Amino acid sequence: MAPSVDRMVPLLVALLFLCLGAEAVDRSNFKTCEQSSFCKRQRELKPGQSPYRALLDTLELSDSRITLQLINDNNKVRLLLELYRLHGNMTRVKINELKPLKPRYEVPDVLITDPPTEPMTLVAQDENGLVLSLGVDEQRVIVSARPFRLDIVEGPTVLLSLNSRGLLTFEHLRLRKDTISHKITSTVGSMWDSIKSVFSSKHDADAEDGGGSENAEQAEDEDEQAVKEEEDKPGMWEETFKTHSDSKPNGPSSISLDFSFPGVDHVYGIPEHADTLKLRNTDGGDPYRLYNLDVFQYELHNLMALYGAVPVIISHNTERTMGIFWLNAAETWVDISSSTAGKMMDFVQGSSEVPQTDVRWISESGIIDVFVLLGPTPNDVFAQYASLTGTQAFPSLSTLGYHQCRWNYNDKEDVKTVDEGFDKHDIPCDFIWLDIEHTDGKRYFTWDPHKFAQPKEMLQGLMDKKRKMVAIVDPHIKVDSGYNINNEIRSKSFYVKTKDGADYEGWCWPGNSGYPDFTNPEMRAWWASKFAYDQYEGSMENLFIWNDMNEPSVFNGPEVTMHKDALHGSWEHRDVHNIYGLYVQKATSEGLIQRSGGVERPFVLTRAFFAGSQRYGAVWTGDNAAEWGHLKISIPMCLSLGLVGISFCGADVGGFFKHPSTELLVRWYQAGAYQPFFRAHAHLDTPRREPWLFGPDNTALIREAVRQRYALLPFWYQLFYNAYRTGQPVMRALWVEYPKEPATFVIEDEYLLGKDLLVHPVTDEGAKGVTAYLPGKGEIWYDVHTFQKHKGAQNLYIPVTMSSIPVFQRGGSIISRKNRVRRSSTCMENDPYTLYVALSPQGTAEGEIYIDDFHTFNFEKEKQFIHRHLHFSDNTLSSNNLAPDSNFSTAAWIEKVIIMGATQPTSISLIAADGTKSAVEFEFDSAASVLTLRKPGVNAGADWTVLLQ
Repeated sequence: MAPSVDRMVPLLVALLFLCLGAEAVDRSNFKTCEQSSFCKRQRELKPGQSPYRALLDTLELSDSRITLQLINDNNKVRLLLELYRLHGNMTRVKINELKPLKPRYEVPDVLITDPPTEPMTLVAQDENGLVLSLGVDEQRVIVSARPFRLDIVEGPTVLLSLNSRGLLTFEHLRLRKDTISHKITSTVGSMWDSIKSVFSSKHDADAEDGGGSENAEQAEDEDEQAVKEEEDKPGMWEETFKTHSDSKPNGPSSISLDFSFPGVDHVYGIPEHADTLKLRNTDGGDPYRLYNLDVFQYELHNLMALYGAVPVIISHNTERTMGIFWLNAAETWVDISSSTAGKMMDFVQGSSEVPQTDVRWISESGIIDVFVLLGPTPNDVFAQYASLTGTQAFPSLSTLGYHQCRWNYNDKEDVKTVDEGFDKHDIPCDFIWLDIEHTDGKRYFTWDPHKFAQPKEMLQGLMDKKRKMVAIVDPHIKVDSGYNINNEIRSKSFYVKTKDGADYEGWCWPGNSGYPDFTNPEMRAWWASKFAYDQYEGSMENLFIWNDMNEPSVFNGPEVTMHKDALHGSWEHRDVHNIYGLYVQKATSEGLIQRSGGVERPFVLTRAFFAGSQRYGAVWTGDNAAEWGHLKISIPMCLSLGLVGISFCGADVGGFFKHPSTELLVRWYQAGAYQPFFRAHAHLDTPRREPWLFGPDNTALIREAVRQRYALLPFWYQLFYNAYRTGQPVMRALWVEYPKEPATFVIEDEYLLGKDLLVHPVTDEGAKGVTAYLPGKGEIWYDVHTFQKHKGAQNLYIPVTMSSIPVFQRGGSIISRKNRVRRSSTCMENDPYTLYVALSPQGTAEGEIYIDDFHTFNFEKEKQFIHRHLHFSDNTLSSNNLAPDSNFSTAAWIEKVIIMGATQPTSISLIAADGTKSAVEFEFDSAASVLTLRKPGVNAGADWTVLLQ
């Protein structure tokens, strides 16, 4: 029997997708700056020739902002500059057309609130500029009039400059002359004469005001010529890439602004790129690109765009950390240039050799809306950014465990066999995942009627083991009149439209697909409702969601994504592209919350993301490969995400494409166990690689890595609670905690978890040793496996075997673990804690322990949690309540305390909360200087004190 068309379509789509690049990314599918007309135009501009001038007599100052008009002396188009001093040592700069032909897109839904402002005062003004006070540590804003330039200074030091290189550009919206109907040519001609007259009078007035001595007639000719030359540039009104045409009905609308950081030569951020932690100089090559794309088998150390885009750059030197948040959702390119700024800084610091980093942002549309985060410390910058876009969503404990995934587990019996395999081989696991093949013909919210005929029975089987499942729900909807999801979206007109108003359709996994308009809040509310248990047939409370392909991916679209002239209501896709994936995850997350009546925390993994995505769940680094280089690059990729607010990050353990060697697979498990999101995943065409399939020796190595992860779950959970509260990253670059140590500024093969664990995974094939930098002069680091003590501020060579995972605990810290590892995190919730106390050279240490019900919002709504401060000094260890108004109890207790760097006591006693005193058993290892207290037997949520005598 011939295969049906319905069955052939997915096969054809898969073949089409594989043709995009079977071995590596096909670069020809994706634009370079030279092929992106607006990027090419902007890059052709030369520094130092800014046509923009501030019209100081238009200054208006209110309690919340100042406004000032800027004029482009070439075409006389006026812009409106708005300047805000924000609470928390931030400054906001907005630039828009004063009178645009139509509104320009301003990104909604990313800021968690309208940022509170603080008043500015005018300090001085003359014909050359003005000075405003920011009211903090002698901070001033200096606005220079000709050419327009803005400097933020603190005392004699220039912190940051805007348009110091003169690369501000604002392509104003305009009518296209050659499309004007012949019937109204004479009318338009009259209008143009009037416009020229206005230009002439304006130019005369400007000349009187110091604008130049040219006569009006010459100015008219120059203005007309400038407009004509601009219109003649290729790609301004329409653009073709390969076989795809972009109609550009609004014409050129790109924007650009340059920023200079005097004294800085280290900048970080703007994920997602498979590149180094420290951002590279882009002189002579392409800029970094921010444009969410489905890049098949991406290359390493390439500035091409990937799946997500967070337009945040962080600058750092030994004196200060600052940030720039460029709030724009359109395609964006970022140029970075380092140079010596001696001449610029002579008048301020008397120096002839000062480093400087210049950053230039170029976006295709929208407005300039930029937040300057003035620090001065790394944690200040994190808090400032979090105050704008929110903090990392606080995940349930189980999501911090191990996740097992592949494309695809075949059927219900396959899932059961994999589940039982973890028990048989004594490897903990919390989640088993299902990819696209679990659905009925790639129709999301459905189950294959043959392979997964009884999903609730399967889910109940996992629930009985205290395990959970994740199923994929992608944002491309099969165009099928027999599919109720498609029919509802179409009937409600919720699909993205073409430029002509029809439903936009493209090819993805189901074949011909529609794309819901997630920018529409009504569409998002409808989507969220589909996760209700009575709507998503077969779902249960232990089923969670994975949003893939949400860049959005369109196999037959330009650059494997949506046409830019597609319509989301009145806005073009070009305006909203980078925020589409955030909206998908947001709607899905809200659906999971709603299905539980607002009680349960959701879990949603997304591939595409934007600023603010941290509020809705986790991300991963996409379709990596089973290669050592991809293992290495996972570290700077996740570190970069952590710097811009997204802490819940991981990479596919083992690599998605290709088949890892057993050595690579083991090393990847060891690295993944110490990264925030811990999931193994593999491509459909790769051999099965469940962790027990590589012989008993390798199974034992993988088991030990996963067990180390589970023992540390209390610490991971506390770190995520702090990330939720403060915005500080869970996985941190070393310089975040050691900002005055230049040796840490480019390190990307090791990292910190919080501030107390340093991890240096083994990422080289055949490695016999690694060299780890232990930061902190005068500090001590303890090997967590041997308790051996090492001094800080040194490079330490560490011999390694296949069982080695180099991890160090900072002297002066206390970390909690649960050493009774069970099949899942839920099974361990009430198990006892072991406290690891690592003494500083001064004999002190401190830490925290955080406990709640591990899965609901009651910690926030009902204040049902335990948060305690652990402190050791003067031979006394104590636990004190950090949240006296909270209300929660736990059955967990403290069964052991291990003190590293200790001296031998003669006796140890415990003073309980009620004042009773009892002796504590202990043993002392004099060779390792480790003191072990056995079974103090105190409740983990109680006040207690241990005295060493």
